[in-house]
Amino acid sequence: MPNVIVRAAEAEDSRTFLRLIEALAEYESLTPPDADAQERLLRDAFGEKRRIEAWLVEVDGVAAGYAIVFETYSSFLALPTLYLEDIFVLPSYRGCGAGKALFLALARLARERNCGRMEWTVLDWNRLALDFYERLGARHMREWLLYRLTAEDLAALGE
Repeated sequence: MPNVIVRAAEAEDSRTFLRLIEALAEYESLTPPDADAQERLLRDAFGEKRRIEAWLVEVDGVAAGYAIVFETYSSFLALPTLYLEDIFVLPSYRGCGAGKALFLALARLARERNCGRMEWTVLDWNRLALDFYERLGARHMREWLLYRLTAEDLAALGE
């Protein structure tokens, strides 16, 4: 049985954190963050004014995955929501409990912070993730539709 540990990432984990984000980009066939975006990620995760929290899961002392979370707020519950921006485990470490340990640690964090809920989005083609979340009891919120304005859209609105 492998030794699985979940812990908050620290500034000295910066390179590992970025490497795992690059691995997620490769998995999702996306362009990884460029140098400027990497600098912002590290500032926002480890800088003076942190905007995100980075978590690592290690298997036998090796970083096997990561998560990024931050809090939003529900006006109707009048409680915070723990929003899971990313959760990713390297393919070679799937099936050993690393993903489940990471997810359950974040759920525990949400409970400790008295969050009214925990939310995230999943790509529609990611059947492995969909099945994983459903096994844990998560519900797909079919009545809610995700909308987005890009930076360019926001700039156009300001004109």
